[in-house]
Amino acid sequence: MAECEFDIFISGGGIAGLVAAAALGTAGFSILLADPAPAPRRDEDPETDPRSTAFLRTSKALLDEAGLWPALERHAASLDMLRVVDTAGWPPEITESRLFLPDDLGETTFGWNIPNWIVRAEATRIADSLPNIELVHGAGFRSMLTRTGQAFVTLTNGRRVRTRLVIGADGRESPVREAAGIGATATRYGQKALAFEAEHSRPHENISTEIYSEGGAFTAVPLPDASGMPASAIVWMNFGARAQALAALPESDFDEEMTVRSCGLLGPMKRLGPVRTWPVISQRATGMVAERTALVAESAHVLPPIGAQGLNTSLRDISVLLDLARTDPDALGSPSQLTRYARSRETEVSLLVRAVDLFNRTCMSSNPGVQALRRQGLVAVHGIAPLRRAIMRAGMGRLQPCPDALVPHI
Repeated sequence: MAECEFDIFISGGGIAGLVAAAALGTAGFSILLADPAPAPRRDEDPETDPRSTAFLRTSKALLDEAGLWPALERHAASLDMLRVVDTAGWPPEITESRLFLPDDLGETTFGWNIPNWIVRAEATRIADSLPNIELVHGAGFRSMLTRTGQAFVTLTNGRRVRTRLVIGADGRESPVREAAGIGATATRYGQKALAFEAEHSRPHENISTEIYSEGGAFTAVPLPDASGMPASAIVWMNFGARAQALAALPESDFDEEMTVRSCGLLGPMKRLGPVRTWPVISQRATGMVAERTALVAESAHVLPPIGAQGLNTSLRDISVLLDLARTDPDALGSPSQLTRYARSRETEVSLLVRAVDLFNRTCMSSNPGVQALRRQGLVAVHGIAPLRRAIMRAGMGRLQPCPDALVPHI
């Protein structure tokens, strides 16, 4: 097929790819986005992704710039407080509990939680409405050939395009990363995460709750009410065999186990809809750029589902690319611009991957000594105001994180 010209080619139609398309398209760049999956449905589908994302304030700013926030705001539940709970044993007994408030940072909320399927559907609709964006669903990235001034991309349907910049937003097994010759290192924990929605008898009061115990964290993030009942998005981390056994339980037994694991903080709980299970890993690309190529999101870094760091880190990648592109549009995809992108992102990503790795190992440990240190750390972080504020700012993406500065999480 004939070659076409676009400023930017984006591989991957997940949330990161769609937000990148909308943000860069709104800034005036011409974009082709390709994804092998079909277009997301724009109505509620019980088989869609049951996960949600807690968008921190820095991410909301990008969503505003991309023109997405007005469409998402009505679906959002604000995260006005953060409760961190440490437990021991089974049934889990609470050993420490602390509440973190956003007014420590001069804010009224930490962020907003929105179901992923809604974000994808609305981002697709808005990106598709922009005349300088073309969305291709059902055909993905196959190969590319890069030169100093441009890249030639071939799709799986045989179409060829010529572009100034290739953005890999195509997941942890990124074909763009592989084609660019960039490696990746991964750490596996023997854990799996269960993601689903649940209703509960007690109102969440817009408090996001993380409960630490052997096997990993149990996180309940506020959602808008479901059929008149309080509802939360749940991410429940466990050792692999335990996670598989839980996923196979009859619904009533699953609900009982969930209520016990949540220490009854939200009252009796009932699962809503399907459960999605996936392995918990850390992964980092050995670089974030190559000739005419930039990696973002899970193509560049994968984090355990702790502290809302995953997608918010991905959106910080996109914010940096957007700022660089708008500042010097003629240099789009140039070696100098890509070098600035790499310098801006690689240090933070490296530190964050190591920090979340350390924190996850601490959370999942069954060692009494490690558990005692975890409890002491929670007490110290909450009790020392300057430390508390510094760590909260790091968790909000305002400072580069460090290995001992990962709590609290949202």
